[in-house]
Amino acid sequence: MAHHGNETTIGSYRYPFEDLVDERTRTWPLVESPWNVAAILALYLLMVLFGPKWAARYKPLQLRVPLFCHSLAMVLLNAHIWVELFTASRALDYSFACQPCRVSYSPHEMRIAAAFWWFYISKILEFADTAFFILRHKWRQLSFLHVYHHSSMFVMCWITVKWLPTGSSYVLGTINSLVHIIMYSYYAMSALGPRFQKFLWWKRYLTVLQLIQFAVGLLWLGQAIARGCAVDTGFLFVNFVYLVPFVILFGRFYRNNYGTPVESKKIK
Repeated sequence: MAHHGNETTIGSYRYPFEDLVDERTRTWPLVESPWNVAAILALYLLMVLFGPKWAARYKPLQLRVPLFCHSLAMVLLNAHIWVELFTASRALDYSFACQPCRVSYSPHEMRIAAAFWWFYISKILEFADTAFFILRHKWRQLSFLHVYHHSSMFVMCWITVKWLPTGSSYVLGTINSLVHIIMYSYYAMSALGPRFQKFLWWKRYLTVLQLIQFAVGLLWLGQAIARGCAVDTGFLFVNFVYLVPFVILFGRFYRNNYGTPVESKKIK
């Protein structure tokens, strides 16, 4: 493996900023090599491309039990991530506005790093959402927004756990895991069948919650960039630019589905 300034060559591949990775998480499963990320993402996109053509040959499946079990597991996993990020950051007296990065092996700092690894793994497990849509013939749900959201979040979470599983990264991770607890609770209830539909009147507010999440994220990133927060400024800026399309896409989704009276549609 050859080194070139801030790059490391892996075979014939130059790996940017390899000398800046967090040494604590470098060798954790599915973190070290970018080829793991590329392979998983390629498999996901191949499923999106060819899965519907294959599934269309068969009758749609209900999958209520797998849906419920997966959703419940995701609620529990995101709850674990939220608790770890929230309690460890409080124990370390992390600043909400601007928290410098620390490469520390103290117990609470390692809890935060481990929570970010689970956050990254959760984005792989979320690919099952797409598989369920395909097997259940929910073609309308297989939108550009859905695929872009899942695939890009996976890559962003790998970047976070590899380079910045510390400092102010905890803010967006804490918010996102909390939103996913609520979202997958809805999915778990919806998987229980028609008898529970009367309890799912708050479906539209899931999109509102997503929009609030992105708005809060943009405001927080804006103030962090403005004050020159002691986190990598490039990372903050990339996150800011990354969130803008989500505000537009989720805003358009809300307008198309709830802006005018429409027939109630199931998410799953």
